[in-house]
Amino acid sequence: MSSTDPVPGYQTYDQHQSGSARSVRSQAAARRGALAVCTIVDLAAGFLVLWVLLYLLDANQANVFVEFVRGTADLLAWWSQDIFTMNTEGLRVVLNYGLPAAMYLLIGHGIAARLNRV
Repeated sequence: MSSTDPVPGYQTYDQHQSGSARSVRSQAAARRGALAVCTIVDLAAGFLVLWVLLYLLDANQANVFVEFVRGTADLLAWWSQDIFTMNTEGLRVVLNYGLPAAMYLLIGHGIAARLNRV
């Protein structure tokens, strides 16, 4: 019974440290990934909500900033255009741009929560 382990069945200090360092690194990488996902979906939802507000507040459509926000919102909401067709133009814009904003937030933050659990 010549064993070099101080206590049989337990990890030595060196083995414990290397496994723990990898675990901490993988958790940090998962958190950075989750933060990146949250940031991207928050920005996307922010552009969509900003366009809805600019539209409802009757912003100048010829303004460069308003054109940029509308173009970005159109790119982000391409899949939901004309899902809702109402006679009231304001309600149509709220629903057609609000739906993708809500979907991006729900799906994106769900993915981020899943990444944080890893």
